[in-house]
Amino acid sequence: MTHTPAIVVLSGSHLDTLLTQFARYSGEYAVIPTSTPLAAKQLIGTMVADGIPIALLVVDHPVQGVETEQVLAKLRHLVPTARRLAVSHWDHFRQGAVEMRTPVATGAIDAFMLMPRGKRDEEFHVAVGELLNDWNATVATPEVESIQIINPEKDALTRELLDYLGRVGAPTGVHTPESEAGQQALARLDEASPQWPVVATYNGDVGSVRSVRDVATRLYGRPDEIETEQVADVVVVGAGPAGLASAVYASSEGLRTVVLESEAIGGQAGTSSMIRNYLGFPRGISGMRLAQRARLQAIRFGTQFYTGWPAVELVPGRDGQPHRVVTEGGDVRARTVVIATGVEYRRLGIDSLEELVGRGVHYGAAMAASREMEGRDVVVVGGGNSAGQAAVHLARFARSVAVVVRRDDLSATMSAYLIKELDANPRITVYGRAQVVDGGGEDRLEWLEFEHRDKEHRKRLEVGGLFLLIGAEPHCDWLPQELARDERGFVLTGRQVPQERWEEELPPTPLTTSVPGVFAAGDIRAGSMKRVASATGEGASVVSLVHGYLDEQRR
Repeated sequence: MTHTPAIVVLSGSHLDTLLTQFARYSGEYAVIPTSTPLAAKQLIGTMVADGIPIALLVVDHPVQGVETEQVLAKLRHLVPTARRLAVSHWDHFRQGAVEMRTPVATGAIDAFMLMPRGKRDEEFHVAVGELLNDWNATVATPEVESIQIINPEKDALTRELLDYLGRVGAPTGVHTPESEAGQQALARLDEASPQWPVVATYNGDVGSVRSVRDVATRLYGRPDEIETEQVADVVVVGAGPAGLASAVYASSEGLRTVVLESEAIGGQAGTSSMIRNYLGFPRGISGMRLAQRARLQAIRFGTQFYTGWPAVELVPGRDGQPHRVVTEGGDVRARTVVIATGVEYRRLGIDSLEELVGRGVHYGAAMAASREMEGRDVVVVGGGNSAGQAAVHLARFARSVAVVVRRDDLSATMSAYLIKELDANPRITVYGRAQVVDGGGEDRLEWLEFEHRDKEHRKRLEVGGLFLLIGAEPHCDWLPQELARDERGFVLTGRQVPQERWEEELPPTPLTTSVPGVFAAGDIRAGSMKRVASATGEGASVVSLVHGYLDEQRR
């Protein structure tokens, strides 16, 4: 039985006003009023027991006789997946803004808003819409499925497909062959004995798949579909924040732009459940939504995207000829190239755990796997912002989340707001000077062994999930020898380029590599800040250099 998701509204003195405002959501949500914290606790406990999903908790601040933060903390414990909104009437809003500053900063509540004083307060409803949107994207079962995966079991490939499709914003359902949806999809299949999984797309295409690339090709095509006679002005390799910014600015300025991405649009940033310090998004935005908005923006200006096709070689153009980026799905010729491939998470290197990747062990945030962690104890390895964001998101589902780092603490590697948010979450514990040294399980991850770096003793614990977000390694094997890199493999640009490769004793312009017409932006560039905002800035800035190079070539 499918229950309508609920919005629970707690108010002692302004309940009628809030119910009037939330009436616009009553077509798709059950708006349920309650007037006291005790009544709300009892109500939500009953709803959880009955399996009714709760999308949003709305609390009118102040709550008589108790701190609003304590009320939300207790309700959060009952239903950790619900988004939390505190509102305040105008007569208490200024004081409330001060009182709610710490709870908002530590993530105890998702937003604090002024209660609407009249009709059509769209600023208020934009905030509500964002919270419901976020809940629907990360918690709710899709009402309409753009993609259906048919498989007798949820194997490692199915989990990879779910992660990829979640990152590209495609609502996806998994069904067994015996289910009604499975039977309908298989009835359109030409194969007599299908190989699992079978994927049915929104355009009616149904077939067996062997990899994420198979699905990406069905959705977005192959690079060799580009007319071979045409030469792009710029090919951007990598569709993380830097590559997306390059695509938006290049195509908006009239340059014929092609983007190649080996995985899903958004790169590592696209896996972040909530980026809260990105300029212009006071309530935060998920990496997936930020990436999809940027992709749609670039497409509007004419950018062509091809995902699932990593670049395997860059052949620099000679004597005015275009550069050639080689993929297994065809070549792309372009007058300029922007390298924005970002970095990959470093492998842990423990064979027993590598064998369980996709079965409880995940590299990156693996958003699709978070729902499977309900009631389990989970470990996140890594001390960067991506690891912190993953831990906060996993804490909505998991019984406990342990963040394991080799350093003493997180202060040197993670933003202060995230450290506060981890400290304030009772389900999250940070373990410094520790590392994972072993692990295993029969069919999926069941246990991990940890070692304390000082005490040199080991401890074995039962766990249900391991999420690895450790370090950053560039993927540059496809780049030619003449493109200068540092000892770690990151691309050198500007004055970083060795002096013997300068032309006429002048260094390349910033973001320009040692190969004329080839530029680098974002995390792949040596000395970059490894932050979404800085990568976006570099991606936008590089377009002026592309214009300058193209202008010189036309003279």
